Amino acid sequence: MDILYVIILGIVEGLTEYLPVSSTGHLILTEQLLGMSQSKEALDAFAVCIQGGAILAVLSIYFNRVKSVFLGLLGKDPAGLKLAINLMLGFIPAAVIGLICADSIKAHLFNVWTVSAAWIIGGLGILVYIAWKNKRGEEHQGLNISQLSYKQSLIIGLLQCVAMIPGTSRSFMTMLGGMFVGLSLAAAVEFSFLLGLVTLGAATCYDAYKSGAVMVQEFGATALIVGTIASWLSAWIAVKWMVSYLQHHSFAVFGWYRIGIGLVTVALLILGVIHSQPLH
Repeated sequence: MDILYVIILGIVEGLTEYLPVSSTGHLILTEQLLGMSQSKEALDAFAVCIQGGAILAVLSIYFNRVKSVFLGLLGKDPAGLKLAINLMLGFIPAAVIGLICADSIKAHLFNVWTVSAAWIIGGLGILVYIAWKNKRGEEHQGLNISQLSYKQSLIIGLLQCVAMIPGTSRSFMTMLGGMFVGLSLAAAVEFSFLLGLVTLGAATCYDAYKSGAVMVQEFGATALIVGTIASWLSAWIAVKWMVSYLQHHSFAVFGWYRIGIGLVTVALLILGVIHSQPLH
């Protein structure tokens, strides 16, 4: 693979992984626009494995919170232990359903029309939800992360499963799920990021084990390293920006973005610039 393409994929992955805009959708669209012709299995594995860079970015930004979780698992931090249990409860539904349905979803739903529809529907969903919260004066109000119950974490985990539909966005569903169960916007964003460490970490390890040999044979180790670094740097920038932005602005900007890119993608499909069946 051309090293420039590797860098582009890494940047796209990092910028979109933790924002509620769907990294999978963006990677499918990017691979179409670049006309990439590598094997589907290798591309799938590469796209997942460079998530490691985004994971490292969040680990560095939320180091103290992650440290608290590990101390909790060692019996030295009760709050960290509770958060660890909440994260596992949020992860379990995706792990179970992912193992059962992942191959079927990839076979039937990984196409650009699905991504476009998910982008637009999700964008409209954000705008409607934020308008409702604003009417009630509650967009930034709610529980903090330490007040999250086990039941609420499980609900967020169940909603995360919807994001297996490409274009939906894992971050979108977990952030919206967090606010739905009563978390403040800031707490919902933080829990989404932390849950992503578990979910994405597991997905990265699974794909590396399952298809790592094919991926390295197709792209080479250098491409994986470069893509991961690009993902790490761009994810760090994206996460820092988002946390700062949402302290003073509405979540609605992501709704408008999703609708915009969804409509542009539909136009590209109609004009024949890209095709419905993805290479990813």
